[in-house]
Amino acid sequence: MKRARLSEQIVNEIQRMIRDEGFSDGDRFYSENVLTKKLDVSRASVREAIRILEISGKVTVRQGKGIFVSDPISKGVNTFAAWLQSNEADLRDHFEMRRILEPKAASLAAEKADEKDLEAMEGTLDAFSRQVASETREGIIEEDRIFHLALAKSTRNRPLYILMKTMAESLSEGWISSLNIPGRAERTVAEHKAIFDAIKARDPKRAEKVMMAHLENAEKEILDYMQRQG
Repeated sequence: MKRARLSEQIVNEIQRMIRDEGFSDGDRFYSENVLTKKLDVSRASVREAIRILEISGKVTVRQGKGIFVSDPISKGVNTFAAWLQSNEADLRDHFEMRRILEPKAASLAAEKADEKDLEAMEGTLDAFSRQVASETREGIIEEDRIFHLALAKSTRNRPLYILMKTMAESLSEGWISSLNIPGRAERTVAEHKAIFDAIKARDPKRAEKVMMAHLENAEKEILDYMQRQG
């Protein structure tokens, strides 16, 4: 648990450095050695933080070349994202697309995830639980996205990962709306754990089933809540 909290602190500090020191998309960032000295932490902790940032699309690690800042909004892949935003896809469209992609992604993750992938997903579960307990709105949204992106990355299917990452960055209403529903975040913790348990158990069918249930539950609760609010 302590290590997870440390990695979160390092992630936050690296993001602050990127923002405050004027790094832009495509810029080469500090090396692991430099970050280890600047932050006064172990290389293992730096690597864990960089892995989290890579999963969320904030940096790209190029073998033999270093760490590069990544701004997904400015990349060509986000032509699709721009279209989604400009056409204001509603919540039903949002969840319909997610139901097409994410249950299969969970199934693939159960087949292909390695130990590092499982560690990354488990770390996001712990972080998400803490954010829910502290009722940190931004943190809940971010950790929810990171869990789904860590799962997508573990499929080893880059086009699928890119599609899911683009949706996560562009269709934020589905995540944000759920925070207005009493108890939804707590239920999401349990649903994420059920998804992770199925993946860890190498049970593709169960992983697909519980992911579908997670998305259906979220959509139903959000739409019901919006109707009650008039």
